[in-house]
Parts: sequence; C-alpha cells; structure tokens
Amino acid sequence: MIKHIVMIKMSDSYDLGVKQDKAVEIKNLLDNLPARIEEIKAYEIGLNISSSPNAYDIVLVSTFESLDTLEKYRVHEEHQKVLKKIKEYASATTVVDYEK
Repeated sequence: MIKHIVMIKMSDSYDLGVKQDKAVEIKNLLDNLPARIEEIKAYEIGLNISSSPNAYDIVLVSTFESLDTLEKYRVHEEHQKVLKKIKEYASATTVVDYEK
C-alpha cells in the first residue's frame, strides 16, 4: 500500500475570509474525487485549525494499492481539474509518498 500525503498552503495574497473560502472550495473538490477515481482506496481531507504561521491550510491523506495506481490517480482527468484550481489558489504544496 502507498500512502500519499499532500499539504496545501493557500496564497497569502487573499484576506483571511477569502483564503478560508478558497480552502473550503478545494476541500469540496477533493472530497468528490473518490467517487470519480476508482484507484483511491482511502481518502481524507482536513482543514487546518491551527493559528501557527507555519501551518498549511489543507491536508490530504490518501491510500493507493501501488505506485502504479497512484500514478493513474495523478494523471486522471478529474484530479488534473482539481490540481489546476490548487495551482491557482495555493502558494505552496508539499507531498510525501511512502510504502506501508
């Protein structure tokens, strides 16, 4: 099994309310992917509640059967649509993939 963890930091160019709205929009888009991408085995998305300036705004923890199924997810058309929106709103992303 492969664990795929992504942290997303929304752009600081948005004021706090807009930043939160955009984070919720991204979360909702991500929440819809398991119904559209069969390779996803487990999928959890969380919004940050910490006030730390080092905190990221969104975290995704997902599970895939193999590196091959993770790659199918990465290139899937529906995932690519969400990535486009993330790139529009985010200032940084961090990814960790590991075998469990």
